[in-house]
Amino acid sequence: MLAARVAARLAPASESKLARSLAARRGLLERVAAASRAVRSPAQPLVWLHAPSVGEGLQARPVAHRLRALHPEVQLAYTFFSPSAERFAQSIGADITDYLPFDGRHEANAMLDALQPSLLVFVKLDVWPTLVERAVARGIPVALLSATLAPRSGRSGTLARLLLRDAYSALQGVGAIDQTNADRLLALGVRPDVLEVTGDTRFDQVWARAQGVDRQQPLLQALASSRPTLVAGSTWPADESVLLPAYARVLQASGREARPRLIIAPHEPTATHLAPILDWARSSGLSVATLAEAESDAVAAHSDVIVVDRVGVLGDLYALAKAAFVGGGFHAAGLHSVIEPAAFGAPVLFGPGHDMSREAGLLLAAGGARVIRDAGETATALESWLFESAARVVAGAAAVAVVQRELGATERSVRLVERLLREPL
Repeated sequence: MLAARVAARLAPASESKLARSLAARRGLLERVAAASRAVRSPAQPLVWLHAPSVGEGLQARPVAHRLRALHPEVQLAYTFFSPSAERFAQSIGADITDYLPFDGRHEANAMLDALQPSLLVFVKLDVWPTLVERAVARGIPVALLSATLAPRSGRSGTLARLLLRDAYSALQGVGAIDQTNADRLLALGVRPDVLEVTGDTRFDQVWARAQGVDRQQPLLQALASSRPTLVAGSTWPADESVLLPAYARVLQASGREARPRLIIAPHEPTATHLAPILDWARSSGLSVATLAEAESDAVAAHSDVIVVDRVGVLGDLYALAKAAFVGGGFHAAGLHSVIEPAAFGAPVLFGPGHDMSREAGLLLAAGGARVIRDAGETATALESWLFESAARVVAGAAAVAVVQRELGATERSVRLVERLLREPL
């Protein structure tokens, strides 16, 4: 903690994630205290939600929105750890939103003094042991929602279990995404009497977005096409080294009328990441445009390849997909969300690094997804789904069915929160 405090004070101005994370914690306790003085009403209960990054935030958001709708008298605080979640955090609609400080005793007490929470809720897996200990000492119940423990998680190690066991055993309510994960959580120290299966709220989130997407919005109208469309989302260079040559093979095998197009959204749409994709398309003799160009130019919108040069739109772009490729399966970061395209009925391709993704396993078992290991397998799968409507319809229906089967986690999670708000510690 001493090292973290010193680093936060001395962190230079930089765009790196680490530097931004450290710099954001300068003056954090004072910011939260000021925000609380401005909006906190001690007469109203407050639920404090913590989600480390965007992925966990997508699980927290439907709970926050549903809780707000059912109980407008309940105030909300929302904290996050990663700078990548700073923009996303505003979508929660909490009364107080900011970074979570490092897990020191002073920091934990200062946050609890400022927020005066009635309930502290962590999302997915991360629990902060000092914060949990100080909350429980004050009689504040602590919960964990959409709880997940991957088979090879570092928290399963002996040292991690020794360090965190007290924190997990102190939780008063835990909603696991399924029974398999519930069993793993018991090994971390979660007590069986507080553990239940509530499901993964991300399925509710992506289903609601898919059902609510405005297909008449200017973005989708500009990109509408009769050509079969492959949408590749959250790709890394390692994914693109397989996908791009496979797409080129599919183009060569297609007829003029069935010529498919590619909309590709790199995980990090920086200039250095976009440039090689644009250069590849041009050197391959393909027409190519950025998303910004496609929105403003009707000719560019009909390009063979459209490169998405901003974040926040991928969830809507999947509405255009006949099939989808989700990145991360060839990258050390791991597979990104496969249920977003599945909710639109698009069958999904991804690389072999999917063993940490439960939803990928569900889609594979149902026939709504395929694993590809090289460009040849990718081209074969794409030809099947882009050119054979019967195969695509069957796989797409299987993908939708997986999402629908998992719905309802938000309501079950909110009921867990309501129970803890009513019950004393």
